[in-house]
Amino acid sequence: MKKPVDLNAAYQPAEFEFRDADEVREIMARYPAGKQRSATMPLLDLAQRQVAQDGARANPPYGGWIPRAAMDEIARILDIPPIKVYEVATFYSMYNLEPVGKYLVQMCTTTPCMLCGSGDIVKSCETHLGIHTGETTRDGLFTLVEVECLGACVNAPMVQINDDYFEDLTPQVMTGLLDDLAAGREVKMGPQNGRISSMSEAGTTTLSEKADQLGIAKAG
Repeated sequence: MKKPVDLNAAYQPAEFEFRDADEVREIMARYPAGKQRSATMPLLDLAQRQVAQDGARANPPYGGWIPRAAMDEIARILDIPPIKVYEVATFYSMYNLEPVGKYLVQMCTTTPCMLCGSGDIVKSCETHLGIHTGETTRDGLFTLVEVECLGACVNAPMVQINDDYFEDLTPQVMTGLLDDLAAGREVKMGPQNGRISSMSEAGTTTLSEKADQLGIAKAG
């Protein structure tokens, strides 16, 4: 469940303007005349990414989120009531409506990940960073949040950090990732145990090999 949004908080900027007017026009051009409201979601994403770009250069840094001023600007551009933009932004969990860290660590704790040790991943993140889920480190680098299924169940446990998936985690690998990100080092995305994509941990297989194992005669 999304937390309540404080549209009048002190961290809310007074103004917001899209830097890339051409990209705004390109997004709006995807939709038929009279259906400009359909551009709400991609414009919210564009606003969040613009804020993230600004945050990467700030000291302390911060991650992408969507200020009220950005939602109001989207409403103005699309000529719709601001509440229509608020409704979309507050419904979808991918939109952050308050400041977050440069690295938003979204920890999946749904059943497959839970059975594969996501509780240990959560604990290792909280202990290593010295914060609880829902909090941001003082240096502005990391925010920890708990999320529902991210669709990488076969590679559980996993987390999503900003746009990227990190899978087949152990507490030791997780804390190593956090250290690498904090130090600005390149990190390996995807499975962390040598697995290729979502293949079986026992290795690659083919239907022919399975047929041989089961004693099934091949057609032809």
